[in-house]
Amino acid sequence: MTAEIRFFWARLLANYWFFPAVFSVLAALLATTMIAVDRSGAAEMLNNAGWLVPARPTGAADMLTVIAGSMIGVASTVFSITLVAVTYASGNYGPRLLTNFMEDRGNQLSLATFIGSFVYALIVLRSVRAEDETPAGGTAAAAADTLPGFVPQLSLLVAYLLMVVCVAVLVFFLHHIPSSIRINTVLEKIGTKLISAIRKTYPVEDEFSESIEQVGGTPVLADGHGYVQMIDFQDLEKTAREHDCTLSLKVRTGDFVHRDLPLLEVDGGDAEKLASVLRGYFTLGASRTPEQDPQFLIDELVEIGLRALSPGINDPFTAITALHWLGAATSEIGRRDLRKDVCGADAEECPVIPLPDNFDHYLRRGFGSIRSAVARSPTAAEVMLETISNAATPIKDEKRHAMLRDQGKLLIAQTREHLTGPDRDRFEQQASRFERCFWDDASSK
Repeated sequence: MTAEIRFFWARLLANYWFFPAVFSVLAALLATTMIAVDRSGAAEMLNNAGWLVPARPTGAADMLTVIAGSMIGVASTVFSITLVAVTYASGNYGPRLLTNFMEDRGNQLSLATFIGSFVYALIVLRSVRAEDETPAGGTAAAAADTLPGFVPQLSLLVAYLLMVVCVAVLVFFLHHIPSSIRINTVLEKIGTKLISAIRKTYPVEDEFSESIEQVGGTPVLADGHGYVQMIDFQDLEKTAREHDCTLSLKVRTGDFVHRDLPLLEVDGGDAEKLASVLRGYFTLGASRTPEQDPQFLIDELVEIGLRALSPGINDPFTAITALHWLGAATSEIGRRDLRKDVCGADAEECPVIPLPDNFDHYLRRGFGSIRSAVARSPTAAEVMLETISNAATPIKDEKRHAMLRDQGKLLIAQTREHLTGPDRDRFEQQASRFERCFWDDASSK
């Protein structure tokens, strides 16, 4: 249940409407509170303040009308600019990145600030009473106003402050949008998020234990279809311990399943009886999410690199930046224990055995997926060899070191089929340096 709540909260924050809705409610509460303070007479001193010229009802109404109208107009413009930026980014960098821009806190909070200010000004405007008007119901005014009618001076002052905040947010937004669609910024966000996800998923460093062997059992089949967006390992463990059984998972987060494909296997328990409960611990959806799925972020880096190297775009330097972040993530994966401790550090024997992750799987999904496109670009091919060498430098496990060397050899062989003339001669020099680097590392070890 805890994992489900965390996943629900993460998906809720990814919705573009959430922060505007929350700010609207908060603005309504703030406006109601400020009006109540004004009506109680607690802010009556503002009517006589020398530094503040008290507003008349007509002037207050006009000012609040201008604030409300301008805020909703700016909010519409902000939304339109955001849509243009999202369309540009998804068209140039890949539709998979649409989620990244929808989750951007700068865009969400900017829109929320303008809409919240609009709601506040509109509610305060409703409380302004002209000189020739009487209070609703004909009762006496609650506040002993020194000016005719009723003007919520404190509420109006807060509206001015909100307007100043909105101007600052608008300046920030105008800088944030062009900055957020710069490819270097996009790749940096993906890369740092990927490295953070790797460290969270595989917290143990410089240990290279073998994955726990799965024990098999009676399969529990899926009754729906979609991508596995979340696996609730805590509830799986709890159920396995309660029924004294072992659960061997057959899918990872990010895998696509459809009806009658196995989700897991149950050993030592009644699989038919537990099937409906166990299926509930797998959240299926129409798209993949980065929660519990570092591979999703690797795919984003690869997709940007492949698009950049396509003949229609032909931007090898964007691909080079993607390769650099991919190399940093690969190096981070290579120095970590890839066994998922889904039961926590204090669990001696975990009854939930996840589908094993291995270093070769991540290599093929990263460098292996982008290799064919890189092999056609002499500049990108040279950088990829250098990136593989740099990624291997801090890795202490000889098997993983050899896997990286094999990826480099595959790139060298494939690049030689495409390059000719001076480009090939220059690449051969980089290939020689690559081989010497791994030979020196192997000798030192």
